[in-house]
Amino acid sequence: MKLVKNIELGDPSSNKQNFIDLKLKLLCCRYWLLDLWDCHDMVFPFWRLYWNKNQGGQLIHHDNTYDMDPDYLYIIPPFTSFSSRFTKKHIYNSGIHVSGRQFNSNYEEKDYEENYLIHFFIHFNLGIPFDNVYPGILKIELTDYLKNRLTYLTERLKIENKDFKLTFNLKLQAFIKESLTSIGPELWKTINIDDRVLKVIRFIEINIEKKLSNPDLASLTNMAPNSFGRLFKQEMTITLHRFIQNRKIAKACDIFEHTNKTIEDVAFSLGFSDRYHFSRVFKLVTGLTPANYKSGKYT
Repeated sequence: MKLVKNIELGDPSSNKQNFIDLKLKLLCCRYWLLDLWDCHDMVFPFWRLYWNKNQGGQLIHHDNTYDMDPDYLYIIPPFTSFSSRFTKKHIYNSGIHVSGRQFNSNYEEKDYEENYLIHFFIHFNLGIPFDNVYPGILKIELTDYLKNRLTYLTERLKIENKDFKLTFNLKLQAFIKESLTSIGPELWKTINIDDRVLKVIRFIEINIEKKLSNPDLASLTNMAPNSFGRLFKQEMTITLHRFIQNRKIAKACDIFEHTNKTIEDVAFSLGFSDRYHFSRVFKLVTGLTPANYKSGKYT
């Protein structure tokens, strides 16, 4: 046998290939019976994927109302302000009010279709820069492949909703990625952002726990703070200051989801001077107080 030597990574081709580094991170995936879904002006730093098996759900974004169709998925990018409701039991016109219970194998779906919203949802992140695409609500028609995956995922969630096996994780990730392929290219414009802006974004992600000032970040690109601020706003459609706030709160949400750290601990670990400043910024970004977010009373 003749061994091939000096070929980088064992690739015999001299063609260099460029791949996009997509860092999909799953936050939660649940299958619920909802009898109340009055959620107003929600803004969260992660992607949300919704599917309702029956009619009655609505999503509202600005002046647009979406009557949720069981033949479609609804994908909501991070930092999109939106509201939701179950039309058969609409009570509240402000705040976040959710009631229901986890679907399990003891329930027969046909017994609940009339009075409950049969609701599947996933929260996830894609990493920088894909978590900073343009806000909105995206309606994706279900293909046969996606329908089959939904059947598998929802049936498994009736049995297990905590300690997921490798097969479930792989199929869930494949479901998300296949759903995202249906999104038009205009949503992904941020992958072509200026290299100087991308350099600063990466620095922010690595140093998210520090106090980050505009002059210090601008110096990374050898630009004046005002000039870099204009460039950043032009490329990202958001100010540098607000971007930093969003990323810090996104990190806080991640910590709340996966640890038992107190609000004070999270505030100080992310460079906030005190809990009260952190709480003000958290509510500005998400519409919720940290305590309400930690309670999990939303979908």
